[in-house]
Amino acid sequence: MLGYSFCYGCVTQRGLCFDRQAMIAARISRPGLRENVLDYLAIKHIHVTCVVLSGAGFALRGLWMLTDSALLRQRLTRVIPHLVDTALLGSALWLAIISNQYPFKDAWLSAKLCGLLLYIVLGAFALRRGKTKGQRVLAFTVALAVFGWIVSVALSRQPQGFLLPLIQ
Repeated sequence: MLGYSFCYGCVTQRGLCFDRQAMIAARISRPGLRENVLDYLAIKHIHVTCVVLSGAGFALRGLWMLTDSALLRQRLTRVIPHLVDTALLGSALWLAIISNQYPFKDAWLSAKLCGLLLYIVLGAFALRRGKTKGQRVLAFTVALAVFGWIVSVALSRQPQGFLLPLIQ
């Protein structure tokens, strides 16, 4: 099953499949499967929601940085991203554990992890560490592109993400 041990007949290379007969066959051979699938789906929805909130929050804070808004220095603006990103990381770890997919075992997860580290560094330069506005704008633009690439890697489950057509 290409390294997937989550369940029999329900996990494919691209994620969960909803083949009803495979689900029924798997449920017969493995009690509690329905609950496992529902747990996976719930956690995945939490993860995707956190990705959207994190990306939108970063874009909004970047816009505030570009306009020199005082909102960027508000307490909630500094606290909420940490809460969302903690929930995002927690749900990612939980998904990795229950689906038995780990970085350095699965190439696309390794690519996502490397992209995440680059995104964090670029985000820090974009919002705080960049010395000039030009540096911050460049870091912000590249960070948004890296964020898009990370999402494309997650959707395609290919380490190249949206770069795949350009490489081939």
